[in-house]
Amino acid sequence: MIKSFNEIIMKVKSKEMKKVAVAVAQDEPVLEAVRDAKKNGIADAILVGDHDEIVSIALKIGMDINDFEIVNEPDVKKAALKAVELVSTGKADMVMKGLINTATFLRSVLNKEVGLRTGKTMSHVAVFETEKFDRLLFLTDVAFNTYPELKEKIDIVNNSVKVAHAIGIENPKVAPICAVEVVNPKMPATLDAAMLSKMSDRGQFKGCVVDGPLALDIALSAEAAHHKNVTGEVAGKADIFLMPNIETGNVMYKTLTYTTDSKNGGILVGTAAPVVLTSRADSHETKMNSIALAALVAGSK
Repeated sequence: MIKSFNEIIMKVKSKEMKKVAVAVAQDEPVLEAVRDAKKNGIADAILVGDHDEIVSIALKIGMDINDFEIVNEPDVKKAALKAVELVSTGKADMVMKGLINTATFLRSVLNKEVGLRTGKTMSHVAVFETEKFDRLLFLTDVAFNTYPELKEKIDIVNNSVKVAHAIGIENPKVAPICAVEVVNPKMPATLDAAMLSKMSDRGQFKGCVVDGPLALDIALSAEAAHHKNVTGEVAGKADIFLMPNIETGNVMYKTLTYTTDSKNGGILVGTAAPVVLTSRADSHETKMNSIALAALVAGSK
């Protein structure tokens, strides 16, 4: 089973190289990530944006711009729409946000004519490699859905399972995270968790097992699960951590990022093709890892 981003990148490199369309590509950190992604055999790119600015930044960072196709579109909104259209028409396999506001970018992703909407819930999946755990940790949703209800959580689980399958985890264990591991009618997240678990028991989820509610310590640690006498297939062995809301997910994401020696990458899924939706604060390595994740998911259809 794959347990690191180095292994993810090796798996990507063993497959046919995918192509990412970058929306408003005149952004130094994004171009650095795209440059190195191609150099390392992870993905090629089509750069959509202001031609002169792209070339200027490329010269600054030592990027051979002749290795990349550039689509000149100085208008930000039109550039985003064009990048998405390249994916929907099969000229690229995934799309990446560049120097553009997230809301504007996502409007292009959801465009009725050339967008990537599927009718299902879109959700963000963040994958972490940490020193303490001998498995990858999948966090969802930490960046997109705010207060998902049961219907959205079903799609979020299925979206994250597809990412886990693409990486090579055949039967990921999903933990709906709550503050406690018992059903409490005053805590709606525990009711959702119990219903998701029952759905899993009855075979309504394919290629995974869901069990909860589980507190975070019990989902993460076999020792904690043992001490608290919580058993089951997921307790202490969870791969996917279904967050009850965006506050919980965002805090966990940033805690892992800034207080642990970890690596991570994340993508938006539930779309017709993977979307690399990174923050300007994300490291160069995180952007590279996110492109690698998107390439794997794009190649798993």
